[in-house]
Parts: sequence; C-alpha cells; structure tokens
Amino acid sequence: MHRPRAIELVIIVCLGVVAARTARAEDESALRERAARLHRDAIVVDGHNDVTTWMLDYGFDLGMDGAEPAKRPAKLYWAFGWLLPTPRGDALRTDTDLRRLRKGGVDAQFFSIFADSKCVEQGPGRCRQRALDMIAALEEQLRRHSGDLEAARTADDVRHIAAAGRIAALMGLEGGHAIENDLSNLQMFYNRGVRYMTLTWNNTNDWADSSRDVPRHNGLSDFGKRVVAEMNELGMIVDVSHVSDKTFWDVIETTKVPVIASHSAARALADHPRNMSDDMLRAVGRNGGVVMVNFGDLFIDPEKASNWKIAVFALRHLGWPRTPLSVLIDHIDHVARVAGVDHVGLGSDFDGTPYFPEGIEDVSGYPSITVELLRRGYSEKDVRKILGENALRVLSEVEESARLIAGTRETQFSGTRR
Repeated sequence: MHRPRAIELVIIVCLGVVAARTARAEDESALRERAARLHRDAIVVDGHNDVTTWMLDYGFDLGMDGAEPAKRPAKLYWAFGWLLPTPRGDALRTDTDLRRLRKGGVDAQFFSIFADSKCVEQGPGRCRQRALDMIAALEEQLRRHSGDLEAARTADDVRHIAAAGRIAALMGLEGGHAIENDLSNLQMFYNRGVRYMTLTWNNTNDWADSSRDVPRHNGLSDFGKRVVAEMNELGMIVDVSHVSDKTFWDVIETTKVPVIASHSAARALADHPRNMSDDMLRAVGRNGGVVMVNFGDLFIDPEKASNWKIAVFALRHLGWPRTPLSVLIDHIDHVARVAGVDHVGLGSDFDGTPYFPEGIEDVSGYPSITVELLRRGYSEKDVRKILGENALRVLSEVEESARLIAGTRETQFSGTRR
C-alpha cells in the first residue's frame, strides 16, 4: 500500500524539479532577450582603449582580425619588444577590432592618445610629437573606415553618429606630460579633437603627482591648478585616473565642472593604488562626475590587485584562476552605491592591461555587462546611464560650461571696447 504512494511522491518531486529547471531556463532566456534589446537600443560608451598604440607602433588596422588565437598577443611587446622581432600589424592579437566593436554594441569609444613617459627622457617636444603621431594614426583609421567610424567632438555628435549606425571615435590624452608644460598645447590638442586629459600617467610630471611615482608637488603645483582651470575653460574634461590621492583632492577643490576617472575601480574591493577610495567616489558624486570602471584583472581582483607587482607575470602562466565576471559587476555596483548610479560608467582599458574577466575578454563582451546588471535588479533606465548616458552627460555639461565662459568673456570684452 505504501510503495505506490512512495513512487508517486518521487514522480511528483522529479516533475517539480523539471518544472523548476524549465522555468529557470525560460526566465534566463527572457532575461537575455531583454538585455539584448536594451543593449542594442542604449548608447554604449567606453572611456579608455589603448589599441591606438598598436596602430602607431606596429601598423595594426581596425579592419584586421585581431582575435585569431594563432597570432602573437600585442601586449607581449610591452615587456619583450626589445627581444622580439618587430611584427606586422596583421600578425598581432589584440582586444579590439571593428568586427568585435560591432559585436559588442559599442557606440562610442574614447581612444587613448598615450605618450609613454619614456618620451620625457628623449628631450623637449618628443612627448607632444608622440601624441600628435598617435592622433594622426587614429585619423588614418577614420579615413580608411569611414563607413564604420566617425570622429566625434560633442555629446550631440555621438548621438548623431550612433543613430547613423557608425561608431563614434573620441580621443582622450593619457599623460599630462604630453603638453610639455605649455598651456597653448592644451588648446592645440583640444582643436585636434582631444576631449579629456589624464593629468598624469604612472609618472609624476612637472606639475602633478602620480599614484605610481614619488610625489614631488604635494598634489597639484600652482601651474597644475592653472592646467585644470584652463581645461575647464576649453571644455576639456579633467581625468583623475592615475593621479595620486592628494592630486585628486586638489583637482576636486580646483575644478568648476564635473571630472571623470576614465579607467579606475573601487579600492574598497581591490586595494590597488590606481583605484579610488570610498571618500573619493563620494567626492566624484558630489562633483557631478563619473567613475568609469576599469575591467582589468590587476585592478578589480582583490588577490591580484594586492600582488600587482608580480601578478602581471603570474596570471595564467602560473595557474592563477580567471577572474569571474561577477567581480567586475561588484565594482560597478559598489561605485553605483557609494557615488550614486548617476556617477558610474565603463572604462575598459582594453589593449592597455594584460587580462580581463571571463565573459568580457575583449570588446565583443559588453553585452554580458548588460545581462548581469539586469540580473542584479538595475532598472533599464539605470543600465542606460551606466552604459553611456552618464558619460555623455558629463561631456555635455563640460561643453556647455565652456560655452558660457566664452560667452561671458566675449560680453566683457565687448563692454570694455565700447
């Protein structure tokens, strides 16, 4: 009498398990379809990509396939370029190319105009020229791939270019040493299309301390504060990634408009000097700026960040496990909670740091972020902010402030002349 009931109970339990699994699969499928629709419709802006270095130094073309496993990773040439023969661009494996930018749904990319600090030792004018050469390399890509890429200088440009089905190419100057201590170079770079400048790279320059070098100025020098004020007046965004903590606080005190951190993560989750403390995150929120979260393992994975001096050699090769995508989402979530959801964005650092989390190894992976943000309960409106609207807001506000300053000066000049 009891055996049939037991069998019936087992059958009921099994049917329940199957039904629950089916429901979960249906929920997952619905989530991914919703995320795909949202990602296609949203404007996706990435704050920092270093593929421009490979364009200039090795002739990499964005129309090439940089994903082939048999190719040699471009990043090997950072450490071993002196040992390896100079490669052709089509022999390089990169994180970025046009096909994968399209697959990733990227609508606007800030390309890094990076003047390595080695140019400082090469003599006056070399850092400025290095940056100009990199701008020229990007402009050549714009000419070659005009059907896919178009230069953008304003937030409205980005929206028009995205609506036309092309990728908006913007420029950020990485390393304030490239202006050669001459404010007229800021104007020149702005005229060439640069829309943000990272005040330092890993080197302390003549007017601002870096997070990865010996401090010399206790933050910003007086000239450094003039640089920030001049950027405000031009409409060039001040980028606080790479700067020392004291430099950061001097910038917050000096600037009249929102700032960005183009590729920084949360120090509370991963203790790396390049990351930002909660106090700094809150200050960016009060300033109206945006922290664009870095994707790199060395900056977001707690174990790898705390051992960053050896991690670059140990990753993969010594068996350290891949960083899960959830760790990156944790950083985005942390910045959103501490600074506010209006003050977080994406700043991948693709082609600028060695390794990235599972599921977002290159520029094709951005849709995975949208899926995970929805899974964590973010509204579609807030996901749009994180993907790009926050960055566009800052770009627009800095533009508008510069126009108002210029208008005020023109009125004052006209009044004096009369």
